[in-house]
Amino acid sequence: MELKKKEGYKGYQAYSYLEAGKDYPDLEWADWDWAGRHVLELSDEQEAMVKEILEKYPYVSVHDHPTFFPKTMSTARDINDAMRAGRQFCSYEALAYSNLDCVFDNMMDGVNIISSPNGWKWIDIIHDLGMRLCDIAHQDFLVHAKTVDDIFAAKKAGKIAWVGVIEGAACLENEEDRIDILYGLGVRQLGVTYSEACALGSGIKEERDGGLTAFGKKCVERMNKVGMLLDVSHCGSQTAYDAVTYSKMPIIASHMGAKGIWNSKRMASDELIQAIAKKGGVVGIEAAPHTTMSPAAGTHTLDTVMEHFEYVKNMVGIDHVTFGPDTLYGDHVGVHHAFAATLSTKATQAAAGSTFTEQPYIKYLENPTEASWNIVRWLVKHGYTEEEIAKVIGGNAIRVLREVWK
Repeated sequence: MELKKKEGYKGYQAYSYLEAGKDYPDLEWADWDWAGRHVLELSDEQEAMVKEILEKYPYVSVHDHPTFFPKTMSTARDINDAMRAGRQFCSYEALAYSNLDCVFDNMMDGVNIISSPNGWKWIDIIHDLGMRLCDIAHQDFLVHAKTVDDIFAAKKAGKIAWVGVIEGAACLENEEDRIDILYGLGVRQLGVTYSEACALGSGIKEERDGGLTAFGKKCVERMNKVGMLLDVSHCGSQTAYDAVTYSKMPIIASHMGAKGIWNSKRMASDELIQAIAKKGGVVGIEAAPHTTMSPAAGTHTLDTVMEHFEYVKNMVGIDHVTFGPDTLYGDHVGVHHAFAATLSTKATQAAAGSTFTEQPYIKYLENPTEASWNIVRWLVKHGYTEEEIAKVIGGNAIRVLREVWK
């Protein structure tokens, strides 16, 4: 595979309009390809098919974190100090090497500890969002996408559409009007809960799931009205099911897998997958370390991720599945270790009756760039048609966005 940068990238680096060490702490970030560059081998004919598909159809990641993490994470303090600085650095150059035409950026999510070790405070969410929007305003490679047309325009220009996402709604507290504020600031997707419970419902941490609350129903209604896509990826099973059935619009599980393969709380039950599809929504297949595994493999690989993809596809059809890799630039396993409690990695990884071998990174899926190379290559290698690939790398997500976004 020939490695080329997108035409629209002109060399911008994050916050280059400021002076490191003077305007912000000069921290050392990981190289985007710290674990190497891994590319699935294809025949010349398959390479040509990949090239043609990527030229013709938009490639959308419905869940990623395209930012750098610290080079050293030997202690929790290393990453804590970086996160408290409140300034995430987007990896523009690495994205320029990707196949992506649109990335749903989930910001700092559970590591947003700017003012509190417990995270998710409204002021910190706004800080994180505003800081990133300021950086984006100083460059012209990432296009802040607020409509589907923005995605196609970015692709045509050799750029990438950037969609702002808040992964969990704890920051709303008891104020549904904050949904309008987030929408006004350009956020277009919101998680009903993160792993812990909030005023809307229960997350996957909870032993008991009371389902969508009365306030949660009001928030679902408001999201439907303003045109905010709602995500149930971190919800408890009942809360997720309630949100899907209560919503009048299609919804997304932006980064999940199938409980039928890996029986952890982080995966989606068959009933939830079917409910999402029945409502017209999509399930984005997760690839973050040690999530979409299978008992047969005993670890996490590209093939186990695609096993989850095919399970969902075979159950509800090719029109209701896509990819939300949930990857980042840096030592993702190290992030999970440092924030094990906050990110609920135990609940994410544990599966009843199964054990697994931890990997230092997931080959072929280590970051948003590598995942964008290899998912489409795997699909071509395994005989998927052009039409099928076009749907799962972007077409299905765009169909939902056309219906939901206003």
